[in-house]
Amino acid sequence: MSVDPKEPLRILAPNPSPFTGPGTNTFLIGRDHVAVIDPGPDDPGHLRAILDGAPGRITHILVTHAHRDHSEAAPALSRLTGAPVLAFGTAEAGRSPVMRCLAASGMAGGGEGLDIEFVPDRILRDGDQIETRDFRIQALHTPGHAASHLSFLWQDTIFCGDIAMGWSSTIISPPDGDLIDYMRSISRLASLAPRRLLPAHGDPIDRPDARLAELAHHRRMRSAQILAALSARPDTASGLARRIYVEIPEKLVAAATRTCLAHLIALAEIGAVSTHAELGPEAVFHTV
Repeated sequence: MSVDPKEPLRILAPNPSPFTGPGTNTFLIGRDHVAVIDPGPDDPGHLRAILDGAPGRITHILVTHAHRDHSEAAPALSRLTGAPVLAFGTAEAGRSPVMRCLAASGMAGGGEGLDIEFVPDRILRDGDQIETRDFRIQALHTPGHAASHLSFLWQDTIFCGDIAMGWSSTIISPPDGDLIDYMRSISRLASLAPRRLLPAHGDPIDRPDARLAELAHHRRMRSAQILAALSARPDTASGLARRIYVEIPEKLVAAATRTCLAHLIALAEIGAVSTHAELGPEAVFHTV
């Protein structure tokens, strides 16, 4: 098998959905020593494709975050290869006090689903490096989609997990997602000026500067829409979702509600909106 050590190998998992697009991209880096980024769902066929596609020995399994479509196959792949699993932490690691309170109140994560049983063999912190004769990879803590989300810098490429995608905006679903963290992470990725971004879903992003600017603008515009709607009358996150996302299918209304709540929490933290109730989907917010 001929492998270009300067290019990662992409293996697409068979898990297409409204949240994952065509499926999860599993990336392989290296020739004699191979790092696997986001092994994906625990699907026997996908695991076999990873093992068959690896040009050398799999020595590291890197997980951007503990959502099942990214991390679920990690334990099985580790057992089959002996490679350790490296990540920021468990599915709930890194949450802010606000998000911990939301979770304690009984609010569960949305979107692709938390991999509650996920426990890495080695914890990676921001700036940590993994180095072999074949590659040098730096971990970047990029929370927002999930508090534990990592991106991985390799040469002039960033494997950005779910922080940025070319085909869709990122789901920000409290208590997993945090909009203020997300905006900081988008800004950080832009400041690193990578040549390309390789998302965990969809095609490569070959103009990262333009796409990251577009994603940040999208979030600012959504916040402006929410503020305008609240200026007309107070409302809940679920009410705002139905007023703002007027053309989406019914099955995506729950995700839109989570997105509105993420914006409301961020706006509340900067003092632009307020509520007399505990934070949550049914809290009524008003402008300040």
